[in-house]
Amino acid sequence: MTMQSDRDRLYAEPLERVSDFVFDAKVAEVFPDMINRSVPGYGTIIRMIGLLAARHVGPGGRCYDLGCSLGASALAMARGIEAPGCRILAVDNSPAMLARARGELIKAGPATPIDLICADIRDVRIRRASMVVLNFTLQFIPPGERDELLREIHDNLLPGGILVLSEKIAFADEGFQTLFSDMHHQFKKDQGYSDLEVSQKRQSLERVLLPETLDGHRARLARVGFRRQAVWFQCFNFVSLLAVR
Repeated sequence: MTMQSDRDRLYAEPLERVSDFVFDAKVAEVFPDMINRSVPGYGTIIRMIGLLAARHVGPGGRCYDLGCSLGASALAMARGIEAPGCRILAVDNSPAMLARARGELIKAGPATPIDLICADIRDVRIRRASMVVLNFTLQFIPPGERDELLREIHDNLLPGGILVLSEKIAFADEGFQTLFSDMHHQFKKDQGYSDLEVSQKRQSLERVLLPETLDGHRARLARVGFRRQAVWFQCFNFVSLLAVR
């Protein structure tokens, strides 16, 4: 199932002042179009989250979609889970995003219950989780607070439980940083965005979306206790990692 939305034209006209990006009502209205035209492979990542849930979530399993936006990852888990008695907690701090997510849940009618929670994901207490998803969420958390969040997740996953961590990444090698940034720019142009839209969107994100290198992410996962981890998806400067408790 593909979520429908208005066409993203939030940055199509010149702005006197480009404000920091926020997940407000305007973004919620266009978010499915925005993210699918901005993140190469996003649809694939969502579908594979469902396959991972089918494999790793057993009877009575608790799953978390942290920074759930419109609930795409939560719905993917719900579609994938085959075991009885499971529950998914989908958390976001944007009332506008959750308001639309409720509508998506009503339309989808998932067999596995999904609880929508309006909260800062740093305040959520993870409990006996089978699966946790951070799908392009950690990059919006201040870097100094990321270890604590990942440690909370690790320590409260069941043995064999999994974390899916998807992120935009930076590269220490300047050549690769330039190459993949240019490729991402071209990808967005191929999806119909203008140079002006790409430039203004980048300005809006530069103080709120703070990417790290892949090595930095992998070092943090190991530091908080994830000894088994692997990159299972990458396209240009977008990756998704799987970490196992």
